[in-house]
Amino acid sequence: MDLFQTIILGFIQGVTEWLPISSTGHLRIAEHYFGLTVPLLFDVTLHLGTLIVTLVFFRRDIKNILTALFKRDFKTENGKLIPLIIVGTIPTILIGLFLGNALDTYFSSVLALSAGFVVSAFFLYGSKFGKETKQDVTYVDALIVGTMQGIAIIPSISRSGLSIAVALLLGMKREKAFKFSFLLSIPSIIGALGLTLYEQHAELALAGVGLTEIVIGITVSIIVSFLALKLLWRVIASRKFHLFAFYCFAIGALLIALSLLGF
Repeated sequence: MDLFQTIILGFIQGVTEWLPISSTGHLRIAEHYFGLTVPLLFDVTLHLGTLIVTLVFFRRDIKNILTALFKRDFKTENGKLIPLIIVGTIPTILIGLFLGNALDTYFSSVLALSAGFVVSAFFLYGSKFGKETKQDVTYVDALIVGTMQGIAIIPSISRSGLSIAVALLLGMKREKAFKFSFLLSIPSIIGALGLTLYEQHAELALAGVGLTEIVIGITVSIIVSFLALKLLWRVIASRKFHLFAFYCFAIGALLIALSLLGF
């Protein structure tokens, strides 16, 4: 993998991690047409850049949640988020541990990736019909959203797209759906990075991916993803989140065509 390819992959990760169009799906497409065989660990490592952006963007919320945890205060708004995040993380962990490798392998072909984009499109467009009537996130909401986040292990299904879309369909307010989705992503990204690093730590060197490629990829991802996250919030606030469905439909249809043509 050369420097240009590293920058492109970092750019793709930075943009598509936040926008509800699947970062892993786009990385797999780029790697496929670049003719690269990149270990899963490299893709997951790029998520470190977006994790850093998440921590910075939601730093006040994270600080307030950690303060509530330290004080064992579970009655305030920030304190109530702690058990909700734990409940939402459980299905993500279970799906990742028991189905993660199988789903990642099964949905590795171009045709399978196209199916994931189409599924994302249906959920994204469906979010348009959410009523936003709930004032608080319930444990059932957290469990469902966490399950959707776990299902998004499938490479071309967007984690942010599926979790936010389902949160809106469950009746969450837009701001809460946005915040809860990304706060919920923090433990899952850390867990995925740690587990994959443990399982595949030797594969990066074997694939010719060195420290330089990792640092450059993460740096590009951080710069681009901060701008993309701000853009996503503006789109959600303006009630245009569902419009990303058309992009997912389009790229899904394009991949189906390319697959049928043998590309």
